[in-house]
Amino acid sequence: MTITKYSKPNDDEPYFPKAGYARRAMALSVDFLGAWLVSSVFGSGDVGVQVVQILVFVLAWLILRVVVVYNNKGQSLGRWAFDLKVLELGKPIIPDLLSLFKREAIIGLGALLVSIALGNIIRNPTAILLVIPLAIDCCTAFSDTQWQQALHDRYASTMVVSSRRGYSLDLKLKRLVEKTRRNVRL
Repeated sequence: MTITKYSKPNDDEPYFPKAGYARRAMALSVDFLGAWLVSSVFGSGDVGVQVVQILVFVLAWLILRVVVVYNNKGQSLGRWAFDLKVLELGKPIIPDLLSLFKREAIIGLGALLVSIALGNIIRNPTAILLVIPLAIDCCTAFSDTQWQQALHDRYASTMVVSSRRGYSLDLKLKRLVEKTRRNVRL
């Protein structure tokens, strides 16, 4: 397992390319959508919280964001699609399973609340308030200029960095939009 270590000019400390907030949000959205779609199959359509659906969401989240990340060099499906990687803070190594579990337990709880909100928003518009914990967790990355760590990253001593290994979905979408714009102009 080799991870490229970048170095700053005139500095001996390792440099890790910062991952943009938009790419991180899109990667999280892809992973959330995968877990949510799998769990939504088990929803009954009744009002309220669906226990089986919650258990399936948690299981899918842990598989997508812990097991896959641990076995795929720090990349979940969403992070692979947007060229991102999870590393230990300040080190070019993949976090251990316990660190990944701690990290994903926190953000997974926020994602679970969002999934409950999505399932109940039509019947109960105040369910939108369930988005607040995830927003608080993720928005803390804006206050950390050095590592851009969200609360779940700080707790687990991890960081999200740009990677050279992935699908580059954001770049492919930009090229497709640009090509479409050129074709429409003609």
